[in-house]
Amino acid sequence: MRIAHVTDCYLPRTGGIELQVRDLAAHQRAAGHEVEVLTSTEAAAGTPDEPGVRRLSRRRLRTELREFDAVHAHTSLVSPFAWTGAATGSDLGRPTVVTMHSVPPPGPVLWAAGLAAGWRRWDVQWSAVSEVAARPLRTMLPGREVRVLHNGIDVDAWVLPPRRQRVEELTVVSVMRLAQRKRPIPLVKVLARVRAQVPEHVRLRAVLVGDGPRRADVERALARRGMDGWVHLAGRLDREQIRALYRESDLYLAPATLESFGLAALEARSAGLPVVAMRRGGVGEFVRDGVEGFLVDGDAQMAAVTARLLRDRNELETLRAHNTATAPSMTWERVVAASLAAYGAAPARR
Repeated sequence: MRIAHVTDCYLPRTGGIELQVRDLAAHQRAAGHEVEVLTSTEAAAGTPDEPGVRRLSRRRLRTELREFDAVHAHTSLVSPFAWTGAATGSDLGRPTVVTMHSVPPPGPVLWAAGLAAGWRRWDVQWSAVSEVAARPLRTMLPGREVRVLHNGIDVDAWVLPPRRQRVEELTVVSVMRLAQRKRPIPLVKVLARVRAQVPEHVRLRAVLVGDGPRRADVERALARRGMDGWVHLAGRLDREQIRALYRESDLYLAPATLESFGLAALEARSAGLPVVAMRRGGVGEFVRDGVEGFLVDGDAQMAAVTARLLRDRNELETLRAHNTATAPSMTWERVVAASLAAYGAAPARR
């Protein structure tokens, strides 16, 4: 099958959509399909592009989609390039799947976006990366099936060697784009509460991985609170560097309340780290409360649960042992099979 993945966002930008589209395309190729990524994101200057990627205008996209047997559009709330791909795939009669990668806000904003793009006119198979992201679409598209196509992970790549011997310093880690939606400033406040609730003789270290438009604000917030001595901004790290960090860490925090899935949290959970996340987001689809970590209802509860775990190493180690021994279900084998099933279920005509 010739499959086109259509996305506004792609490498060299880094984020959940970018990495998932790249990895899904690679695993579908490994399964024997001809797969290309069509995107409006420009290539990095002076860097040769990877095979199987076309960087196009929306006008060229309409023409080049004729070559493919199936179209998979990856969208957030505002994704004009992916919307063009979905509408074109529908018009051409190709099996077309649209996957929502963010949590669309219910109400007028979602209705306005959907009406502007013409969602109800598309003859496509709708999907989302989690139940949390799917629910608003089901409200917007009554009578239409909205499947859940989870993000995937190479579970074996995140299984870590036996961790270091127990030391006095405990490390809390979080990986995110330092942008308002991911809530890095509230995370700083959570960490301040944690430090106040853990005895002074317990040495703590926190590492925030990632970069983005709020980095300078985070730096100022840490300096203002006198936290820059134990909370470290690591910047962007590649997967190998993140794995090495997880091996030396004890707990993962996911502070975003509008998290559609939480790929970084899934990677941490697969590496064995207990995860403390907001209950409202998609993390709850692979972290059960009290089993792989804890789901909380707000920042105060996140701080209290985190502090309790840091005070009770036995509970921390029990959670870690479970996560290390129990693989999550979002393997690439299952995700690729689910995507192909969605293409088969999508309306098509020749």
